[in-house]
Amino acid sequence: MRWPPLRRSLIVRLVGWSLLLLLIVQVAGFVVVRASIDRNARAQIARALDLDDNVWQQLLAQNASQLRQGSALLAADYGFRSAVSSGDTETIQSVLENHGSRIGASIVVLLDTGLALRAASLSGRMDGFTAALQRVVPPLAAQPQGSQIAVIDGIPYQFVMVPMRAPVLMGWVLMGFAVDQARADEMHRLLAVDVALRVTDAAGTVTVPVSTLPAAALALLQRQGAVAGELQTPQGTLLVRASALGDVDPDGAHAAQGAGSVQALLLRSVDEVVAPYRQLQLLLASITVAGVLLFALGAGVMARRLTTPLRSLLAATQNLSRGDYSVALAHTDRSDEIGNLARSFDRMRIDIAAQQMQVRNLAYGDRLTGLPNRERFRQTVQEAMATGDPQGVGLAVLTLDLDRFKHVNDVLGYAFGDQLLQAVAERLRNCLQAPDDMVARLGGNSFALLLQHTNAAGALAQAQGITQAFEQPLALDEQTVDLSAGIGIACWPADASDADTLLSRSEIAMYAAKRRLDGAQRYDPAFDLASTQTLSLLTELRRAVEHDELRLYLQPKVPLQGGMGTAAEALVRWQHPERGLVPPMDFIPFAEQTGFVRQLTLWMFNAAARVLADERVRSTGLRISVNLSTRDLMDPLLCTRLADLLERHGVLASAFCLEITESAIMDDPQRAEAMLNSLSQQGFKLSIDDFGTGYSSLGYLKRLPVDELKIDKSFVMGMQTDTDDATIVRSTIDLAHNLGLSVVAEGVENAAVLAQLRALACDEAQGYHISRPLPVDAFLAWHAPKA
Repeated sequence: MRWPPLRRSLIVRLVGWSLLLLLIVQVAGFVVVRASIDRNARAQIARALDLDDNVWQQLLAQNASQLRQGSALLAADYGFRSAVSSGDTETIQSVLENHGSRIGASIVVLLDTGLALRAASLSGRMDGFTAALQRVVPPLAAQPQGSQIAVIDGIPYQFVMVPMRAPVLMGWVLMGFAVDQARADEMHRLLAVDVALRVTDAAGTVTVPVSTLPAAALALLQRQGAVAGELQTPQGTLLVRASALGDVDPDGAHAAQGAGSVQALLLRSVDEVVAPYRQLQLLLASITVAGVLLFALGAGVMARRLTTPLRSLLAATQNLSRGDYSVALAHTDRSDEIGNLARSFDRMRIDIAAQQMQVRNLAYGDRLTGLPNRERFRQTVQEAMATGDPQGVGLAVLTLDLDRFKHVNDVLGYAFGDQLLQAVAERLRNCLQAPDDMVARLGGNSFALLLQHTNAAGALAQAQGITQAFEQPLALDEQTVDLSAGIGIACWPADASDADTLLSRSEIAMYAAKRRLDGAQRYDPAFDLASTQTLSLLTELRRAVEHDELRLYLQPKVPLQGGMGTAAEALVRWQHPERGLVPPMDFIPFAEQTGFVRQLTLWMFNAAARVLADERVRSTGLRISVNLSTRDLMDPLLCTRLADLLERHGVLASAFCLEITESAIMDDPQRAEAMLNSLSQQGFKLSIDDFGTGYSSLGYLKRLPVDELKIDKSFVMGMQTDTDDATIVRSTIDLAHNLGLSVVAEGVENAAVLAQLRALACDEAQGYHISRPLPVDAFLAWHAPKA
């Protein structure tokens, strides 16, 4: 069975570490107790060995006293002294043997006054005794109250000697007892101590003639040389107390012994003393094991009680991580720390749910209009495509972008612009015809509509309905605003197979509608091809400037009220190495969008300055008009750059007329006015291009330092067929002249229009009827005869 991660980690670690700490404490206590028991046992044995040693010495002293009393009794025996005086050897020998047997003496010897041997009870071992007698007698003669140890045939003997007087010294009585196995057994029986007599002869050979040890320990003792404190045997550890056996005086002190040495070893087993404590240790170990098991069981139960609510909280947090905030957390009714933690998690769940709802609203909704945003609209389109039938009616996406909205923001303020967007959103909601259709704000002034179960014809009809709805002006804060918009239409499955492509192609169609000034435009693959071509257009434009692929064309302007033709408008053409001659409308709008139009303007100004610097042109007084875009007017370095070009080519600023559209001026009127004043002060003639198509006020026209108005060709071309256009042209000419400005009419396509303009007192005209735009050399050739 696999445990949950929390159980596998927390319970195991909690119980494991607790048990480990408990075991460490118990083992440390066990080691300390064991060491203390061993230390106390050894101290107890040492004290017992001290007592054993004292008893052993007393036993030897007691034996010596017994021998001395027996020797004194024999020396005082009248019959024995008579036998010694008479020299009766048989009687002496018999008395020695009988008396020694009666008192338990192993050896009884009679010495003469010269300490020479006269008789002994060891008749069969006199050779070995004679050698020992020579070592024992002199010390005893010097100290009659002492005793002496000697080894005879490998057995230690204890000797005492008393004088025999009657009343003069008649000889000496020497008695000896064997320190044999009986003495050791008696010691073992009395004190439960093991005794071993260790004999080392003059050659260094070690024997143990007397011992109460087991055979294995005895063999080990015989093999081992010296014994230092303890003896390790198969039966356990024996503590050893060693004392040398020699002369024993009445106080128990040893005198020097003869050749070789005899040690009395007193041995006690440590294990026998520790054995009762070992049972206690086993009992303690059993109690420890039982305690550990009980502790483990209790710790496991406690850990389980602790981790069960934690696992519940873990499951709840997993639900939170999946975005499920609907399930309340358990254990919130507990009053302990787990309850506090559960209540904290539950509050966090509620807060996160509220925050997620707010984030979702921000992520999928537009705060200003209350409409769904781009992402929510995209998801809805995906869901509609997933549930829709490709073989059925399908669906359509309409993308809408308001015209001149930036102008509204600049003139009336952003607050008014926000109100306008809210009003547009409400108007679009009212245009929805089906309950499952959707309107969304894509961003800025762009909106989108999802029309489900709608084909291309139905989408186009819906778009026309929106266009008609926008024809009614919006009244906000006592301001009336006329609205218009470019609308792009893309249908599924005809125009795209996925949501992103459908939205993209709807926007492509919308931009095409804005360029063509159509109210609504359905997606056409040709639009997409043009969009694809613009992806690399900026790089190609830069290359065109660097590789001199641009060409300057000049379109003449002719005076209508007499005089020679001394003006022309500078136009640019692109001689592409692969596409051929690219018309301006294919790259000028893109250059304006990307800002590259500044480089194009400088190129045109530079090319025009080279023409004006030509010796063939200087004497003609030619004036060339160059168009300035909105980005040019917003360039703070424009005056400096134009001044550098004039100085480089040696041309006067008055040889140029700078044409500015009304829309370029009105995008930022204050900055545009400041820039126009600077250009005018430099000496440039200024002209307002496409006059009549913009929305500038006469107040601005009065304040701007302009010299010329250029009537848009849409009015000029319609003069013959539309009286309103003719009226506009006439009014514009009169207005300009009243303001002290000259007037240029563009778009002159025939002689009738030219004659009509001349009759209206227009100052200059240009158009295909006069001349198409010409390359520089062709223009100079066209201009030469008129010079």
